[in-house]
Amino acid sequence: MTVVKSPLPEPARQVTFDALQNTLVDLLGLSLVGKQAHWNIVGPRFRSIHLQLDEVVSTARSYADTVAERAAALGLPPDGRPETIASAFTLPGPKDGWLKDEEVVQVVAEALGTAIGRLRERITATAEPDPVTQDLLIGITAELEKQRWMFEAENWPRDN
Repeated sequence: MTVVKSPLPEPARQVTFDALQNTLVDLLGLSLVGKQAHWNIVGPRFRSIHLQLDEVVSTARSYADTVAERAAALGLPPDGRPETIASAFTLPGPKDGWLKDEEVVQVVAEALGTAIGRLRERITATAEPDPVTQDLLIGITAELEKQRWMFEAENWPRDN
């Protein structure tokens, strides 16, 4: 059953769907990484990083909604079911239990960095098939790069 007819031809449709679906998984997973760290952070920078994590979570959730709606607008059904996210999510995440503030900064910066790397690949992949989706991915990348910069600045200078 086709509810929304895609304006994209089939090869472009599949490339675009893959880029949007994989981005949706990364963003929903990133929001969970952020919340897990938010709930378990301890240390002298608890409050500032705790609040900064809320920004990452809010950004990831907002963009996840935008990405899913872009897919739906193209006739591509987004899949944000918990079992889909759990089986497809591969970004770095925090360990179980309490997390020292510097550990949180490191794991969130790594998760953001990995997501950014994947987004840059998707930007390249969608350039020809769907420049509108490419533009959306560029905007998401810019915001996640800003968040990563803010987290990396938290642990400067590193002792290692």
